[in-house]
Amino acid sequence: MTSNDAEIRALLDRWADAIRRKDIDLLMPVYSPDIVYFDVVPPLQIQGAAAARRNFLRWFDLWESSIGQEIRDLHIAASAELAAAHMLIRASGTLKNGREVGYWVRASVCCRRSSDRWLITHEHVSLPIDFQSGSAVMDLLP
Repeated sequence: MTSNDAEIRALLDRWADAIRRKDIDLLMPVYSPDIVYFDVVPPLQIQGAAAARRNFLRWFDLWESSIGQEIRDLHIAASAELAAAHMLIRASGTLKNGREVGYWVRASVCCRRSSDRWLITHEHVSLPIDFQSGSAVMDLLP
């Protein structure tokens, strides 16, 4: 593992920890101010840190519990200034409506080194869809 790979892993560990805690102030420093975010919910894209912050607060507000974050099959490709990573992530916990959930998503991030630290400049989270029903498939297992 290269030093850049280790730094990206550490960035993603901080990212997952902030999500687990639903701590927006811990989460947002991992993102570039000009983040472009593709989420599983509308709109098609979220641009800028302020919009990403609102999107995360909306998502955090759905959960009664902390948000489980299990990262699996993490792959990192990094150079001196750019990095890309893709992984599977299992989000789990209790929603405010009392329902226990656990589902896997696919996630990719692009990162850039800025002022001697890595920031996420693009994130894409997706779910497979069943084209016949038009519904997301949330019960697949890796």
